[in-house]
Amino acid sequence: MTPAPSRRGVLAVTAALAALPTFKATAATRRPAAAPALDTDARHRLWWQAPADEHSMIEQGLPVGNGRLGALASNDPGRELLLVTDATMWTGGLNDTLDADGQFPYGRGDFGSFTLLARLTVDIPDHDLSAVSGYRRTLDLAGGVNETSYVRSGVTYRRQIFASHPDDVIVLHFTQSGKGRYTGTITLEGTHGEDPAVSFGATLPNGLRYGAAITAYGSGGSVTVDGPHIGFTGCRELTVVLSGGTNYSPDAAARFRDPSLDPHQLARTKVRAAARHPASTLLATHTADHHALYGQLDLSLGTSSAEQRSLDTWERLRARASDGVPDPELEAQYLQFGRYLTIAASRGSLPLGLQGLWLDGNDPDWMGDYHTDINIQMNYWATDRTGLAQCFDAFTDYCVAQLPSWTDLTRRLFDDPRNRYRNSTGKNAGWTVAISTNPFGGGGWWWHPAGNAWLCNSLWEHYEYTASRAHLEKIYPLLKGACEFWEARLLTMTLPGTSREVLVADSDWSPEHGPLDAKGITYAQELVWALFGNYCTAAAELKKDTGFAATIAGLRKRLHLPQVSPTTGWLEEWMSPDNLGETTHRHLSPLVGLFPGDRIRPDGSTPAEIVKGATALLTARGMESFGWANAWRALCWARLKNAGNAYQLVVNNLRPSSDGSNGTAFNLFDIYQVEQGRGIFQIDANLGTPAAMIEMLLYSRPGHLELLPALPDAWAASGSLRGANARGGFVVDLRWRDGTPTEARIRSTGGRTTTVAHAGSTRTVTLRPGDTVTLKGFDR
Repeated sequence: MTPAPSRRGVLAVTAALAALPTFKATAATRRPAAAPALDTDARHRLWWQAPADEHSMIEQGLPVGNGRLGALASNDPGRELLLVTDATMWTGGLNDTLDADGQFPYGRGDFGSFTLLARLTVDIPDHDLSAVSGYRRTLDLAGGVNETSYVRSGVTYRRQIFASHPDDVIVLHFTQSGKGRYTGTITLEGTHGEDPAVSFGATLPNGLRYGAAITAYGSGGSVTVDGPHIGFTGCRELTVVLSGGTNYSPDAAARFRDPSLDPHQLARTKVRAAARHPASTLLATHTADHHALYGQLDLSLGTSSAEQRSLDTWERLRARASDGVPDPELEAQYLQFGRYLTIAASRGSLPLGLQGLWLDGNDPDWMGDYHTDINIQMNYWATDRTGLAQCFDAFTDYCVAQLPSWTDLTRRLFDDPRNRYRNSTGKNAGWTVAISTNPFGGGGWWWHPAGNAWLCNSLWEHYEYTASRAHLEKIYPLLKGACEFWEARLLTMTLPGTSREVLVADSDWSPEHGPLDAKGITYAQELVWALFGNYCTAAAELKKDTGFAATIAGLRKRLHLPQVSPTTGWLEEWMSPDNLGETTHRHLSPLVGLFPGDRIRPDGSTPAEIVKGATALLTARGMESFGWANAWRALCWARLKNAGNAYQLVVNNLRPSSDGSNGTAFNLFDIYQVEQGRGIFQIDANLGTPAAMIEMLLYSRPGHLELLPALPDAWAASGSLRGANARGGFVVDLRWRDGTPTEARIRSTGGRTTTVAHAGSTRTVTLRPGDTVTLKGFDR
């Protein structure tokens, strides 16, 4: 057991914080009665035989996070480096002065950027990598712990790094198994010009206050404050605790700041509170909290070979790519890694953006922002599907908090005469967004009229999974405001060669190619059609706005829906038979009705020519693209029940990235090649690919479940899925053998009646909330 902080260690804590005033006490953290019994199965552990290079942290550093506070860890024996982030550490602001073309500025000084909070180093000079043997580092997905071990002079040294949500700190715990000792220096420094110090506080040019603090305690030696550093000498064990954050507040009326909050003081308060407990207590509290989420879903896609299991994670990825032999346990690990990232980066703060919670500098591409034309939506496609419904709340709360600002900007700026996307009806109501958004209500780059519909449809889908009335009440103003925007925007058009009048979206851009001013783009038509239907259902459920809902239902009936081009045979992306963009473009904007929407279905409910046209367009887009684009393609192929194509796209994303190429990095982060020889981290694929994998195993919509709709041969021999959420309010446990379900356990979390289908046979299940039914005999 880890010893409690010694008197000497406590004195070191006090010395590190003594110059500060007394802090306001934080609420007591609930402690588990005992450490949770975690699954020690290697299926839940990633491992490597080399630390990260400090100059390649985004590709090699291992991520930890507590939902708000995160870090990339190098795991170098002699110099542990943590690049520390807080999800709210943003420059920029409202950004409400448009450029000359009526669009938003998009720079680090106006729109702003996600940035690092701090760098933490623990230098242990006599533990240089060249002086140790048996090096190994792991990422325990089930426990949420990064562990490093090595041998020096016959002594085994270990360190554990974790980011605790209950204690709101990052902890580094150093131990050894014999007569070893730790001697070295701990240094905390900011990334915005602050000098090294045991704690610091400052203010960004946009007025956002921030701060961070560290402390340390040990046993068998001494821990002392040495000017701006903390020194430790001859310690058998050492614990380092870090906390930090900003005074960001999700309140537009307060300009997204809490003037009463001093982050510097609060950080010191949090490290002092945590340091009262031994590291073993902090670890047990963290793992119990983390595993309560992680353990909600389990997945087996089959058994890998002993040879595959003997390889470290990087070598295993390389072997999978080079020999083409399926590695089902590695593929399941990739899905669980995506869940790990979601738990680490989407709890109680801002949602996942382009890079999630992790950075290697203050200049991420595209500012590390929230892209509303695929990124933020894809980041949350897997949360409900993989048993992490609680992690969706960060996305919901973000949209709710931003709504007043989005509404204000729309009403003041959207109909600027310079804006090529303005409403030609002369009307303006409701709200919409830009392609890029920040945490301060601001937009960046171009206006994105249909972005409001896509955000709302994502929020609505969460309701379909959870049946949470509280969630529906929370998002209702967003849905209604988006409908008000489209009621004001839609144009009446007579279809060429007919007398039929339809409603079409005003001038827009089909993300992200083709003409900039096309009317009736499929992307907008599909999203608005879904929005209107979702809103009408919400209004009926909540018994609100009957008259307005009837108006929206009437508009929905008049919406133009895309046709198949007689020229290309594809579903039209624009109201034109011609292809006006790039054939193999990364985005699948005209296919939003196939996925994430449900209007286009290969089950006979959609005209065959529409399904055929969508399939032809998806085929033309190709099988090679960026990771997130491959994930979207895989989801679409899964919806079309093409298991081979869906699986191949998953495998494509698992290819090791080399010299910045598209693929998976050393640390499993997805790499997006922006130019030859330069790749960047984008988290979308890490989260979208798991969604595709679940969709291959379980399709759901309210009232209908389909088992193994796109099961690939590589997973067909045997497998199991436990804890997958299904739309309509159900949780599904599933086992299969030789491509056929052997057992399906359906539990109601609010749903009552659903059909359960497999290979053309259908059963109807009726349950009361909380009840369960087990189905067998699918091979008959």
